[in-house]
Amino acid sequence: MKLPLQDKVTIVTGASSGIGRGSAMVFAANGAKVVVADIDEEGGKKTVEEIRNRGGTAVWVRTDVSSARDARNCVETAVKEFGRLDCLFSNAGFNPSGTVVDTTEELWDRLIDVNLKGMYLMCKYAIPEMKKAGRGSIVCTASVDGVLAIKNEAAYIATKGGVISLVKAMALDHAPDNVRVNCVLPGAIRTPLYVKFLEENPGMDDQAGGHAMGRIGEPEEVGEVVMFLLSDAPSFVTGAIIPVDGGYSAAKVGAG
Repeated sequence: MKLPLQDKVTIVTGASSGIGRGSAMVFAANGAKVVVADIDEEGGKKTVEEIRNRGGTAVWVRTDVSSARDARNCVETAVKEFGRLDCLFSNAGFNPSGTVVDTTEELWDRLIDVNLKGMYLMCKYAIPEMKKAGRGSIVCTASVDGVLAIKNEAAYIATKGGVISLVKAMALDHAPDNVRVNCVLPGAIRTPLYVKFLEENPGMDDQAGGHAMGRIGEPEEVGEVVMFLLSDAPSFVTGAIIPVDGGYSAAKVGAG
């Protein structure tokens, strides 16, 4: 039986931990040749090691997604190592707390550079290689907060709203190139960034009650949905904005 991502060359950004690492593990277990991309070398190499220990295929490439040189090098490394590029999971990002009053201009600029410009740069260099291969699939990580705001995350929410709009634009522009572009909106997921967010907002509970399923999600649960979108199965799906949030956006119970 053919695996969902059998032999598909797949870049995962932000793959040193959290959703990126969990997804990279899911992809590799389902046949992908994974390019692990992150600025965290120790964490990225650990992801590669775990994939290889489980019999998968992966390589590490240090990538600051806000750098055009790094983004281009990441794509070029994928093609050099495996001969082509089939899939991109553009996932890298971070979520500091703060209102617009609290957020420094420096932090605002860095958030835009990583969370939004990083998506643009990775897609800018990935799409031409996918066109050469005759097809491709991209999934970008936004957030349920990109459509349903919560308190004290103004800049982060702005970037994720931008990602959603960017995905729609790219889906339209590159459908004639046989490149599909979709987006996932995670709810609260058990990641280091999520733990840090709770530490920065001591008055907030673990948000489980805000999700219809009564719990927060695991990184691999996001990875499973992304894997489906990257695979050939949803061949008529592009420009989709898909919540992976345990029902949070269905009711927005207890938000904020």
